[in-house]
Amino acid sequence: MAEEKKPGLFEKGGKLYWLHSSIDAFDTFLRVPGTVTTKGAHIRDAVDLKRVMIIVVIALIPAALFGMYNTGFQAALATGASWGFWKMFWYGLLKVLPLFIVSYAVGLGIEFADAQIKGEEVNEGYLVTGFLIPLIVPVDVPLWMLALAVAFAVIFGKCVFGGTGMNIWNPALLARAFLFFSYPSKMSGSEVWVHLPKGQAAVDGFTGATPLAVTDAAGRHTVDALNASGWDWWSLFNGLVPGSVGETSVIAILIGAAILIWTGVASWKIMFASVAGGLLVGWLGQLAGATALPCWYQLILGGFAFGTVFMATDPVTSAQTEKGKWIYGFLVGALAVTVRLWNPGYAEGMMLAILLMNTFAPLIDHCVVSVATSRRAGKKKTA
Repeated sequence: MAEEKKPGLFEKGGKLYWLHSSIDAFDTFLRVPGTVTTKGAHIRDAVDLKRVMIIVVIALIPAALFGMYNTGFQAALATGASWGFWKMFWYGLLKVLPLFIVSYAVGLGIEFADAQIKGEEVNEGYLVTGFLIPLIVPVDVPLWMLALAVAFAVIFGKCVFGGTGMNIWNPALLARAFLFFSYPSKMSGSEVWVHLPKGQAAVDGFTGATPLAVTDAAGRHTVDALNASGWDWWSLFNGLVPGSVGETSVIAILIGAAILIWTGVASWKIMFASVAGGLLVGWLGQLAGATALPCWYQLILGGFAFGTVFMATDPVTSAQTEKGKWIYGFLVGALAVTVRLWNPGYAEGMMLAILLMNTFAPLIDHCVVSVATSRRAGKKKTA
């Protein structure tokens, strides 16, 4: 009589089966499972969730690397130090790296625990969220605050809705919103965007305020206000200004946008529509006297470019229909600039605009589908 084969440690019936989800996640992180379909009709495509997430992370790398260099550049500028390129980059790397460690340690820890409790596979969705969060916060944010924000975003932004693909709002933006409303002093002002070396003070005249805060101060929406702080359009475009870690360099963001569009991972329609919405409202703001800045300045100030490319295009929380993408993207850009120009209590508007449109994305798709269905029904009746 053949001896019955005992299940493996992590297989069903094994002693450590309760760790199956975690072991499976590590086992399939860098390779696909060793099983293939043998019968039936199936779509065979190399693009799966893991590859999509990795492509987004690759697209984010230029912004992350520049953010590390800019952290060191701003520290050297603030203290009047004469640092070379590598010293600036190394200084920024050592300061930004803990943000990534906390983001992934807390976020993945919760994701693994949630998968174990539910007996499900660990999803790769947090690979991108964990990379995004450190890039959209000030470099000087306390790590314990970041840990709380990540926990809030993962638990209340993903897990309670059923995990990746079921969430209503962008989890990374939820983490930023949690920090902004819970600890506003650590998310605004002029002292949180530049990390000074221990024991050193800033030179006279250095404030650390972001360009968007400078233009918003006392209603000075003028190019002269930016030039007085030493920033021309090229400084805003290349990103050597104070701001969130990964949001300052439009050049680095455009490199990421090219990767996402070329690979088909993100919708160019949402990006284009968001830019159009921002330009239109910026132009209307000029006509109304709300700002003296040329409308295209809105695209290179604050987190507009980063939000348009990496946040608004989130395939889970954005509109899914083709026409809906145009409407959704346009409203994101238009609302962001509207908040900037007509809300005196909040200089930036991209976070609120995207979260609001995340809420209405399903309604936009519903309206688009309903209109299309009604038109088809009308054509059938007249035929």
